Amino acid sequence: MPRGHGRGRGQGRRRRVISFLQPCVLVLLHRGAAHGYNLMSGLDEFGFQPGRKDPSLLYRAMREMEEIGLVTSEWHEDSLGPHRRVYQITPEGEAYLDEWIKDLRRTRREIDSLLLAYESVIANSDG
Repeated sequence: MPRGHGRGRGQGRRRRVISFLQPCVLVLLHRGAAHGYNLMSGLDEFGFQPGRKDPSLLYRAMREMEEIGLVTSEWHEDSLGPHRRVYQITPEGEAYLDEWIKDLRRTRREIDSLLLAYESVIANSDG
């Protein structure tokens, strides 16, 4: 996003991070139920830098996804340490993830077309 077009100090970026975080977490939960620490670790796979991940954003995203029915959670007592909240994807979450993936594929095709057109212009102007 060009400078000067955000929604306030850090809010636009935070919203984008949460928006991207949701499908990433849903992919992880599609593989199986998990608690927050496992989800946080799993985000590395999607390019989230280990030292720069904010657990509060993850838990905020989890609360939002639970409120709209994409995930459910329950407390598990089977760990030796403190009780942990374990999250599961719902059928609505599976459908949401499927739509996200379809949209990403469309967007990727559009971006590839744009890049190809641009590269063609550049190649023709170099000659």
